[in-house]
Amino acid sequence: MLLTHRLAVFLPVWLFLSEVGAKVPRVAHPGSKQAKYLASKRPPTTTAQVSGSFTGAGWSASAPEVSAPYTNVWQELSNDEAADVIAFLHNQTDLNLTAAADAGSWDNSIMRVEILTPNKTDVLPFVDNNQPEPGRWARAAIWVGATIEPYVIEYQIGPLPISSDSVLTSLDWLTTKGTTYQRNYDADEDLTSEFMYNVSSSVQDIVTDLLNGTASGSDDDDLDIWGIDPLWHPTPDTTVQWVTFWRIPSSIFDGETLMPQGLYFEVNTTGRDPSGWSVIGWLYRDVYYNSTESFRAAWEAGELEKSTLNLEGPWIGSDYRGPTTKVGENSTMWASEKAPPVMVPPSGEDGIRYKVDVDNKYVEWMDFSFYVAFRRDSGVRLFDIRYRGERIVYELGLDEALAHYAGNDPVQSGTAYLDTYYGFGPYAFELLAGYDCPTYATFLNSTFHADEVSTTHPNSICLFENDQGYLIQRHSDDAYVASTKNIAFTVRSASTVGNYDYNFDYTFYLDGTIEIVVRASGYIQSAHYYGNDDYGYHIHSGLSGSMHDHVLTFKADIDILGTSNSFANHTVAPVTASYPWSHGMERSTMKLFRSYLDNEDNAKLFWPGNAHSMFMVVNKDAPNEFGEPRGYRIMPSKGSGMHATIQNSSNLLNSMNFATHALYVTKQKDTEPRASNANNDYDTANPVVDFAAFFDGESLDQEDLVVWFNLGMHHVPHTGDLPNTVFTTAQGSMLILPHNYLLHDPSRDSRQTVRIDYNDSGVQAVHTFGADFSNGLVNLSSVVPDFWAYRGDIDVRKFPYDPQHPYNDTESIV
Repeated sequence: MLLTHRLAVFLPVWLFLSEVGAKVPRVAHPGSKQAKYLASKRPPTTTAQVSGSFTGAGWSASAPEVSAPYTNVWQELSNDEAADVIAFLHNQTDLNLTAAADAGSWDNSIMRVEILTPNKTDVLPFVDNNQPEPGRWARAAIWVGATIEPYVIEYQIGPLPISSDSVLTSLDWLTTKGTTYQRNYDADEDLTSEFMYNVSSSVQDIVTDLLNGTASGSDDDDLDIWGIDPLWHPTPDTTVQWVTFWRIPSSIFDGETLMPQGLYFEVNTTGRDPSGWSVIGWLYRDVYYNSTESFRAAWEAGELEKSTLNLEGPWIGSDYRGPTTKVGENSTMWASEKAPPVMVPPSGEDGIRYKVDVDNKYVEWMDFSFYVAFRRDSGVRLFDIRYRGERIVYELGLDEALAHYAGNDPVQSGTAYLDTYYGFGPYAFELLAGYDCPTYATFLNSTFHADEVSTTHPNSICLFENDQGYLIQRHSDDAYVASTKNIAFTVRSASTVGNYDYNFDYTFYLDGTIEIVVRASGYIQSAHYYGNDDYGYHIHSGLSGSMHDHVLTFKADIDILGTSNSFANHTVAPVTASYPWSHGMERSTMKLFRSYLDNEDNAKLFWPGNAHSMFMVVNKDAPNEFGEPRGYRIMPSKGSGMHATIQNSSNLLNSMNFATHALYVTKQKDTEPRASNANNDYDTANPVVDFAAFFDGESLDQEDLVVWFNLGMHHVPHTGDLPNTVFTTAQGSMLILPHNYLLHDPSRDSRQTVRIDYNDSGVQAVHTFGADFSNGLVNLSSVVPDFWAYRGDIDVRKFPYDPQHPYNDTESIV
């Protein structure tokens, strides 16, 4: 392996005691006592046992096979590789590791292991010039709890496979602050949870009176307690958190985030000794009480007017309601019980028009080819996207997802999620054939390795081709009509991160365009309505749709005819001008103005109003035959791009600099592969990766460029978000499309084109250009999904390694 930036620097033991700032789990870390407690409150289900070996073939590997031109060097660690890395780490005695299954908060344990994405400068010689394959390395995140100041730290391990040559070295070169150390201020979350329930129990009579429920940590509780994310630090040495009460659903529907109760308390949880923790104050109906005693005194004096409670009912469920219910009484939905139109592939499997190398996750469709990879933090990523044999995008994928809330109460005001902390991979559950994807799609599996368990989500990525429902081209006159079908190819995944379900599409079109789409559904996180009218609508009994911004940051490493590229801005602007033919008169008109970004200092951009500017990555050294630089343009499609409303977040501090603008351009560096880091949320004032540090004035003239763009929405939930937000309105997309790249519209090369010549006498000729048409009978029952085949996930214990006994253990955050 070319050890670019990967110096084998061994770490002395004393560095484990280094101090580096905070994270509270949205509800509870999976596997914690609190998570197990919440799971116990739900209706019982039968735990499935997996018999035999799990092959991981997915629902279907029916696409025609193709051999990838080279090995997928970005592929996640295999189960065997992960097991070997974990065993290697346990052999490093300086780490003092405890097996994850036995570890407590005061132990050191392995949080996750995954592939260390190889450097681009190491990969290109391999894929382009037939040089040796880059060495394979792993990265690991370690929970260091055996200290008074616990922290999380990351290392790299390699080369793989594990051998006597393998070493454990620093990953500091991948940071902007010089170290991967992140202080963990919520290492004792089980004790924190116990402390909060004890606080609630001390005022149980008040809680029962005001909220008609209990929150003591017992099995028969009606209420749950959780709050802000990330934690607050009024001073560097103080940790404070606000929490509130939520009603626990008794049904299968996990609509807890729809039932806030409007009572809050503030606690100081500085340090690891619960005896030093304390209640700072209480908040109820916008009145702050600076002690539990003053809160109780107000209640005993009858000064607390009761607020409207948010109680469970059919309204939190997503099942069919219909016209017999109050909310559906005006509905007609005529014939909705009848089967809707379905998509079917012509000629069954023989009609599939794409090829897949399942082992290497390599795909070819029409003039496109690419590799699929998967990451615990960000889910699906695509690499080496080629169009007509030329690379146009080296890497494309999600980097971070921000959900920043606002409200009159401290919990909503204090909530700003960085979702890669939780990860999109762990919650990329199996897709539902016939609903998430057509039943004829090709399904791929995804795997991640956390807490010394390898989890495979079967069928969590789907590949399919479909008609877009509108033409890509048409024209007619009095002699002919010509039309071309708009057929596209999509790579899709979905991740349920807490209350929200994110749907990700990467769609490829016949004209060389790539569209990146993100949609959101699931449950909103709501607020109690009292005093919150400036922050949301009144949408149910005591419920406010808590306003928030979704900002999802994507990385697009665009390469146009090589890595020497420039970023062009072509702007349409109004002018007045005179011409030789205008007889000295000035005319009001418009012109095209062309410019380039010189360096990173001016490379933080907003989308111009009225969409009057065109942004594109071009190769100035490779013009077409008319002298125009060939390139690819980037532009919003659905929505208008996105950036955060709050520019200087009191919650996220230095950890949201990727969200202040709509898009950014930087020079590609192996040391700057991600705009964020999953561990930033532990200490938002001192992030592992501060995106602002990427902008250091480097030239963008004919350099290897990376475009970072934001998708999302400003979400002020309304009654239509109950019970779940719908994909139709909560979505945004970006197009990466050819601009002077070819000499014609490349969709002309599709045979799915027809021209009909006609005159007053009728049709004179029909031109189908050699295209085949569907024929024969369709067995519609073959496209009805087998719902009973749904599996969830497959888990394999890694330490000790036990590949012969996989099991199901699907987990969610909420």
